[in-house]
Amino acid sequence: MLDDTLVIAMGEFGRTPQITTLPDRNSPGRNHWANAMSILIAGGGTPGNCVIGATDRNGHSAIDRILSPENLLSSIYLKMGIDPDMIMFGPQGRPTILVSDPTPIKEIMA
Repeated sequence: MLDDTLVIAMGEFGRTPQITTLPDRNSPGRNHWANAMSILIAGGGTPGNCVIGATDRNGHSAIDRILSPENLLSSIYLKMGIDPDMIMFGPQGRPTILVSDPTPIKEIMA
C-alpha cells in the first residue's frame, strides 16, 4: 500500500531552536519559527534514507539545499500526475498558476 500512498508529516512552520518563556502563558515552550522546519515524506515511490538540506549548528537558519513550499507542492503534484507548471483558467477566463516555482525536489522524485 505504501508504494501507492504518499505519507507526509509536517506542520505549517518550524519551532524555535531554544526553549523560551512564552509571553502569553509565562511558561517554557517553543514559538513559531519560519527560518527552518522538518518534513517527513514516505511512500509514493519516494526513496528512503534521504536527508535533504541542513541548518546551522544551532538550528537557527537553513544553510544547505534551501527549498520552498512551492517545491514541495510541485513534487506532490507530479507524484499525483498533475503538471505543476499548468495554468488553469477561472470562470471569468483569468489565468491562475498552481505554484510560483514548479521545480520539484529531485531527491524525492525517484
